Amino acid sequence: MLTRRRFLVTSSIVTVGLAAPRVGRAGGVVEIRMKSDPGGVDVWFDPVGVLITPGQTVRWINAENVHTTTAYHPKNDMHSLRIPDGATPWDSGYLRNPGDHFEIVLATEGVYDYYCTPHEEAGMVGRIVVGKPSGPGTLPFDYFRRKPGAEHWKPVPVSAQRVFPRVALIMAHGVVRREATARRSR
Repeated sequence: MLTRRRFLVTSSIVTVGLAAPRVGRAGGVVEIRMKSDPGGVDVWFDPVGVLITPGQTVRWINAENVHTTTAYHPKNDMHSLRIPDGATPWDSGYLRNPGDHFEIVLATEGVYDYYCTPHEEAGMVGRIVVGKPSGPGTLPFDYFRRKPGAEHWKPVPVSAQRVFPRVALIMAHGVVRREATARRSR
């Protein structure tokens, strides 16, 4: 028999389940779409920020245009380090056709910043928080200027810096779309 109390407990559980982010999550896989307007001028990752658990798989799927997903790391064209120390950097190479995809498993806790090689200057960047935020992705974008041996690293373009969602926003919501980052000011 369904009592009022059992109904309230059950409906609370269902409500919490509906409120939980479900962006592309299927069997532990989080999907991020690589998008573009028809002219290829406006480009973005959707979502632009996600919170995942260590060991979860992230899959980027090309929806249109030509894109990459590339970790901010000196091994990737001398870009500044913006993934956790000890984490393996990635570069998908060019994903040219709709439906092309690239996936990785992120096991090291911390903040991972990444970009699209041909569209970095256009602000096509994203951020993933794995577990607890830590590492270079939590530091100011110019932190490495004071780091010995990092004098040749490329900084994150200012146009891209403006797009990254705040770590606190990702932690609070789990999934952040670019509309949320466009409303905030730096």
